[in-house]
Amino acid sequence: MRFLRHFSTDFNLYKILSRNSNNLSSGVVGLANVGKSTFFQAITKTRLGNPANYPFATIEPEESRIVVESPKLDKLQSIYKSKKKIPTTLKIFDIAGLTRNASNGEGLGNKFLNDIKQVDGIFQMVRGFKDDEIIHIENNVDPVRDLVIVMDELILKDLEFIENGIDRLSKNLKKPGQQKDLVEKELKLLNEMSDLLYDGKKLTNFKFKDIESIEMIKKYNFLTIKPTIYLLNVNEQDYLNDTNEFKADIEQWLGENCPNDKLMLVCAKYENDLIDSEDGGVSKLPSIVQEMRNSLNLISYFTCGEQEAREWTIKKGTTAVDAAGLIHNDLKSSFISAQVYKYQDIKKFSEINESELKSKGIQHRYGKNHVVEDGDIILFKSGKGKR
Repeated sequence: MRFLRHFSTDFNLYKILSRNSNNLSSGVVGLANVGKSTFFQAITKTRLGNPANYPFATIEPEESRIVVESPKLDKLQSIYKSKKKIPTTLKIFDIAGLTRNASNGEGLGNKFLNDIKQVDGIFQMVRGFKDDEIIHIENNVDPVRDLVIVMDELILKDLEFIENGIDRLSKNLKKPGQQKDLVEKELKLLNEMSDLLYDGKKLTNFKFKDIESIEMIKKYNFLTIKPTIYLLNVNEQDYLNDTNEFKADIEQWLGENCPNDKLMLVCAKYENDLIDSEDGGVSKLPSIVQEMRNSLNLISYFTCGEQEAREWTIKKGTTAVDAAGLIHNDLKSSFISAQVYKYQDIKKFSEINESELKSKGIQHRYGKNHVVEDGDIILFKSGKGKR
């Protein structure tokens, strides 16, 4: 297939495709019985999910919220002497396991694929440890093979979406009153995307010609275009040493098939055991959560005072007036200004003295079109006197 020319060197496909929402979600997916529910329990610090040693222990997707650990919030609570802190969260689902031929209804295939369509980002778990007592649905441990199985099923489901779209558009061409030039453009686009999928490549590799083309395909919510963090579930020793016998092969496969996605090691059992442990082991899960937030194009700003220090999640590129609306609609409708401190400036202080901060030139005042940056500490001022 001849790819269309990439139209921008500073182009974030997911930034344009993602939902215009601060309440984005992620789903834990993978072959059946690879440790998804154990990981889900660990990352949510709950006993939700069903980590049984047999395939399809999970049928209905479990939903929970991850508390996003934030050293910045801890530091700001200390500086502002806040009585309490309120962290931000990330919604996560534990989705039923996949098997071969899921796109044809094998196992819980259609349900699994439809559940994936509802989430914004994917934690794809693959098994990278050997244990004869734990059943592997493919009978032996081979992570690259397992990744190919999952990718093929996602590709087949996307092809189904495209075929339905082509059929609908072809019928629309015959109807009066249609903007035929736009219908023909979308048809051409779907056929080109279909070519890429038939080549066994995810749609994250597709080269779009213009923004209009991207807007056209938003409604399809393709599975292979969702940002993905690949989680290699390893034994405890490999996890602590950040190494695994399969890691290099997986990295090579990712480089060839989805170079924009990231591989991270996890030991679901080790992290799950930490929930009730008193040994003081250090969890690596916060870095996994942060990587998903990065993939979803999410950042944080803070509101701080004597009563509370609070972290708010927004999408990168959000303006000050829209960030104010996340707190309350009144703040947005009668927005006057945003008083902003940068975290890098504030973290140097042991307490807040506004007169001193203003004299040092690190207190900034912005209008409604100011783009909020990650780590901003903001005091919103509005016409209704609410702060």
